[in-house]
Amino acid sequence: MDAKTFQKDGVNVFEVAGEININTSPELRKLFERESLKRVVVDLQKVSYIDSSGLATLVEVLKRVKAQGGLLGLSGMSDKVRSLFEITKLDQFFLIAETREEAVDKVKQPS
Repeated sequence: MDAKTFQKDGVNVFEVAGEININTSPELRKLFERESLKRVVVDLQKVSYIDSSGLATLVEVLKRVKAQGGLLGLSGMSDKVRSLFEITKLDQFFLIAETREEAVDKVKQPS
C-alpha cells in the first residue's frame, strides 16, 4: 500500500494505492492519526482490495471525523471495492462519490 496526502480547497485528501489489508491498515491508521481531520476525502481509485481490517480503519476514521463535527468522503471506488461497502451496508454511513473532485465539493460544502 502507498498513500499520500495533500490539501485541496481546505480538504485533506488521502490518495491510497494498493491493498488495504491486515498488514497495511496499521500504516494507514498512523497516517490518519498524524493529520487534523475535519474535512477529509479518501481517494480509493488505485485501491485493488480492502479486507475487514481495512474497513475497520476507515470506520475508525469516520467516527473520529464525525466526533470533530467534520465530514469524510470516499471516492473512486472500483466495482469490487464498492460491492464490499454495499454488502456490509457501510455505504449507508459514508459519503461516497464517483470522483475525487465531487467528493471534495461535497465535503467542503455540507448540504
